[in-house]
Amino acid sequence: MDESELRARLATPAPPRPPQRGTIEVDNPPSLAAPFGSDEGWTLADQPLVPAAVLVSFLQGRERGVLLTKRTAHLNKHAGQVSFPGGRIDPGDGSPEAAALREAQEEVGLDPALVEITGRLGDYVTGTGYRITPIVGLLPRGRDLDELALSPSPDEVASVFALPMSVLLDPAAPQRRRAHYRGRWREFWVWPHPDHYVWGATAAILVHLAERLRGA
Repeated sequence: MDESELRARLATPAPPRPPQRGTIEVDNPPSLAAPFGSDEGWTLADQPLVPAAVLVSFLQGRERGVLLTKRTAHLNKHAGQVSFPGGRIDPGDGSPEAAALREAQEEVGLDPALVEITGRLGDYVTGTGYRITPIVGLLPRGRDLDELALSPSPDEVASVFALPMSVLLDPAAPQRRRAHYRGRWREFWVWPHPDHYVWGATAAILVHLAERLRGA
């Protein structure tokens, strides 16, 4: 998929759909030896959802794909997990787009001026009570990850990498997996990567993005 095709797909209005809802949101992925050390996320809290935004940005150099981060291992929540740059929408942000750009600058040092915002994906509601708005954007044409002069925050980000476009567009790539917890089976998405475990909310948003790009 070249840049013109990518722009056309991203410019096509998404069909109306209710917010996606997380089915499994715990601090440790089910592949670990002690997968369910936290109850966090198995049920939505009885309180208003917290608005949040993430930046879903496309690399357009020799390495074409979607920019992702791996969180540091010492964080209190979601330590070591793969995510998009993003976080809570602060009162001063003004919009989900502003929040996503601010968070990306704080987390990985991405200059907001380098991002061309092209639209949004449908909201995603996590089991921990967040309503995430994915903001889609294009990074500069011809620049690879190492040419963006990123400076990841050592307090939040362990590494920055890309999920290749070829993987994103492969309908057979994402896998639906199951885990048993408290007498119930839970299902969740996982995307293949040689070095990282891409699952949970990030994986589900990538599934929605892939459907949009394929016109599914």
